[in-house]
Amino acid sequence: QNYLDNFWPDLKAAHELFDSILQARREREIESQENNGKEYPEHLPVEILEAGIKSGRYIEGTLNVNKHRAQLEAFVRLQGFGSKETG
Repeated sequence: QNYLDNFWPDLKAAHELFDSILQARREREIESQENNGKEYPEHLPVEILEAGIKSGRYIEGTLNVNKHRAQLEAFVRLQGFGSKETG
């Protein structure tokens, strides 16, 4: 803000962009506080997820996303499946 005020006081577009970024940061901080510091809110409580995993209703794994085609390609690698370990 100081930089813009001192060096570009008449550049309205830059001041509007700065205000927009500042507002977005404030909104994100408020959302983070509402979600107990988590970037994304949980869809289900942890207790329900853990019980569902134990009962077999849900599966647990690692999400792998293709970095070049992230919106088109992804898969979940199940724990204990597809690993190089045998046993």
